[in-house]
Amino acid sequence: MVGVIVECACLFGSFSSAAIQSSLRTLNRRFTLLLPTPQQLQATMSGRGKSGKASTGKSKTRSSRAGLQFPVGRIHRHLRQGNYAQRIGAGAPVYLAAIMEYLAAEILELAGNAARDNNKHRINPRHIQLAVRNDDELSKLLSGVTIAQGGVLPHIHSNLIPKGKGGKKAASQSQEY
Repeated sequence: MVGVIVECACLFGSFSSAAIQSSLRTLNRRFTLLLPTPQQLQATMSGRGKSGKASTGKSKTRSSRAGLQFPVGRIHRHLRQGNYAQRIGAGAPVYLAAIMEYLAAEILELAGNAARDNNKHRINPRHIQLAVRNDDELSKLLSGVTIAQGGVLPHIHSNLIPKGKGGKKAASQSQEY
């Protein structure tokens, strides 16, 4: 294949020999990366499986393969032992771990903001309560959840707020003709 490319480049004459040589080197590097090495060929012929190498390298966890912090293997184990279904697919624990990680990150970010607003360096249950209840979507999702030591949202009904001088002045102006 490389010879065909060289012949085509020479026929058109638009390439210099240095450019042809550099492109040939690049092609050789790409093809050597794609082609299996003799050791890999020998390993597949010897019947060591698809990997073609002995298990000398470190194994990668499914969490690291998916780029997650939450444990995919542990979630898969809990899904299997929880009798939620007869069979659990391979993608289900990865998806569930990603959702749980996203929700945890969202709640922690909002709780960190609430802690910073209260001039605190540590998140406590009160900050989590404020974060969840002030966010519309999280409040709807966790509407039936009670957070221990969370307290309640501060709220004063508008009828209970005393009217100031500005309210009487505005009413008297509208009555004048």
